[in-house]
Amino acid sequence: MLKIGHYVDRPGKELGSAQITIPVPEDLETVPGIPQRPSEVDWYSKEYPLESHNVENRAYRQWVDTVTDIRGLRMEHEKLNRESVIAARASGDLEPTARPVEGMDVTLQIKNKARSLGFGEVGITEMNMRYVFAAKKDWVKAELPHAVCVIMEQDYEDTQSAPSGPAESAALDCYRREGAAAVELADFIRGLGYRAQIHSPNDASCAAIPMMVAAGLGQLGANGQLLSPYFGSRARIMMITTDAVVAHDEPIDYGIHAWCQICQVCVNRCPGRALMKDKVWWRGVEKNKLIAKRCRPVMGRYAACGICQKVCPIQKYGMKAVFEHYAATEEVLGKGTDDLEGYTIPGQGYFGPGQLPHFDAEFFDIPQGRLEEYVMERLKEKIKNGTDEEPEQLAQSFGRQMVRAVGRPADFMEELYFNPEADGALPSRSYFQDEPEFEEDL
Repeated sequence: MLKIGHYVDRPGKELGSAQITIPVPEDLETVPGIPQRPSEVDWYSKEYPLESHNVENRAYRQWVDTVTDIRGLRMEHEKLNRESVIAARASGDLEPTARPVEGMDVTLQIKNKARSLGFGEVGITEMNMRYVFAAKKDWVKAELPHAVCVIMEQDYEDTQSAPSGPAESAALDCYRREGAAAVELADFIRGLGYRAQIHSPNDASCAAIPMMVAAGLGQLGANGQLLSPYFGSRARIMMITTDAVVAHDEPIDYGIHAWCQICQVCVNRCPGRALMKDKVWWRGVEKNKLIAKRCRPVMGRYAACGICQKVCPIQKYGMKAVFEHYAATEEVLGKGTDDLEGYTIPGQGYFGPGQLPHFDAEFFDIPQGRLEEYVMERLKEKIKNGTDEEPEQLAQSFGRQMVRAVGRPADFMEELYFNPEADGALPSRSYFQDEPEFEEDL
């Protein structure tokens, strides 16, 4: 039996239910939140500000819908989701609908309202502008300094079937539910006399996990996702920033930072071999770094994958059960079993513990970077490999593609949700329809 270093008490999963107590064995204790070098975090945020995946890797986002096996599912989701995303984009400009009670702390009111709307975890912290994406710095209201961090649970049963249409449908449904709930929560905050800006996870303004960790809602896992007490990586996260009078929560040492180095199930089971066993220091934070160029080809072709989420024991059994088992046995609950580690990849078959699919090098050769960068790389590759086309023909052909690439919005989500041509039709004509220009670009 391992010695328990400390215990963590968390509110019940539903509003009004009994709290749980999580034992954290002494050998899992590190620091609350995540190890950081604040001066490095600050330097990188100034010299190399973060950018959204939807901007920095737009070529990939555009390519995905030419190969995905769940295209119809995503089309339906974007149509259903568009209203709440547009509402979130405009939310920061809305004025309060009442006068605040001077000096009254409204932390409890906001948290109870969030829980009543279906959010399973709620915490409040500083809105850390270091993690705001470069393309969204002008949109984020810096005068709203508090981040209300909320988590909604993705359906348990369907998640266990990842990678699959039902598993991804569970994720998309959760995004829609939390998007609608966030609109209500923001309205509630305005009714208390304060402003509220919704940061939709579907139109991401920042890297939100650092705020979730700072608010005490979990810690960063080896799979690059937030591991929360009840839901593990099956947690869909989002934020609302506000100027309300609230108290901040504190980061918590759940033991996850050390636990993931012991567990390693997601690292061992990743079909793309995209997860690193050892932690590295990256932008001032110690973490297990994801190799995105090995992750995205699998995600794009196989229902957004989700295997690293599915095989996480914290997701499968809950943090309390996993740590109680580890304290009693010094073993990882479910490790080495088909129940936890087994998965089926469409067209590839079933893979049990110790078994992984094989993909050739061509599988990982996919469009990357911004659209204009991808067009330029294709041009350089064509010149390098030799071509029968005259220089003038090359310049004309790739010039047209470059003009189209630069002429599109830099942010993929801008075209997906806010393109005027999409009004009354699909969210983005060029996203879903097989336009000759779209196919030629890719």
